[in-house]
Amino acid sequence: MMIVIMRAEATMREKSAVIARAEDFGFKVHLSDGKERTIIGIIGDDRVINRDQIERMPGVERVVPILKPFKLASREFRAEDTTFPLGNHTIGGGNGIVVMAGPCSVESRSQIIETAIACKEAGAHVLRGGAFKPRTSPYAFQGMGEEGLKYLAEAREVTGMPIVTEVMEPALVPLVCEYADILQIGARNMQNYALLHAVGESQYPVLLKRGMSSLIEEWLMCAEYILSHGNTRVMLCERGIRTFETYTRNTFDINAIPVAKHLSHLPVVADPSHATGKWEYVAAAAKASVAAGADGVIIEVHPRPEEAMSDGGQSLKPEKFAKLVTQMKAIAQAVGRDIEA
Repeated sequence: MMIVIMRAEATMREKSAVIARAEDFGFKVHLSDGKERTIIGIIGDDRVINRDQIERMPGVERVVPILKPFKLASREFRAEDTTFPLGNHTIGGGNGIVVMAGPCSVESRSQIIETAIACKEAGAHVLRGGAFKPRTSPYAFQGMGEEGLKYLAEAREVTGMPIVTEVMEPALVPLVCEYADILQIGARNMQNYALLHAVGESQYPVLLKRGMSSLIEEWLMCAEYILSHGNTRVMLCERGIRTFETYTRNTFDINAIPVAKHLSHLPVVADPSHATGKWEYVAAAAKASVAAGADGVIIEVHPRPEEAMSDGGQSLKPEKFAKLVTQMKAIAQAVGRDIEA
């Protein structure tokens, strides 16, 4: 792949001519309009196209090959942070922090609406909740399916918060899109390539969780699958990786937040709930995420964790979540950032 950097004064006609030339050679083209200039990504075997000819075209400043294997996700392709709206808020850009919160699973209509109202009052911007649940055991609660999606949609009507929920297989993408605002790809499905293609084609915002034993480069390559369909609204989610340590559910890779933001223009969200697996440690990991530069946090909240049908041990009660949001705001302000009301 190579990128064609257009001059700041390049006309639409000149940009269209470059795109047409690339497409004539059978290349896929991705356009990135930045604040200062336009970048045209040309994807394919660059041996069949003459770089010098492209560089001599009107409006072209220079042609640069992208060396990273994750082309569209790389900072080489897009130097500016990707930003896009989630409800009334914007994710990405470095300064604002989006707070996502809710229960691991939708268990009943009353449970999800009660939790949604509490999360909204505490300062959450996005409601999370699982209608379809991938579980280690086939005998564990698997979620309420479409009924759970309907309850989530009702909670959105009550609170105004957009919904993020997991989709587990390509065939379910259209159904989940009927109810949800953001499609979550869970850690176990990070390398489910058919699913990545499907959510890419949906053009819905995607929260892509890092696989439990995945390299950062593998994570970014999975984002590439989604981006290759022209779906640019992708968020990377660090949720801890599997190591030899047993005192926490996973090992929270705080390093991954600045590394991913250095390598990629995509927003990075932290999941301290799954990273630690114990509510006692969630607040500390969440606050560290804010200081490390995460664009968002996603936290499990349940009004009665002892009764939760999944992941009650890592869920915060609403009052503890409200206290955490206040603390995260203070840390955000200390490092020149903000959590909007």
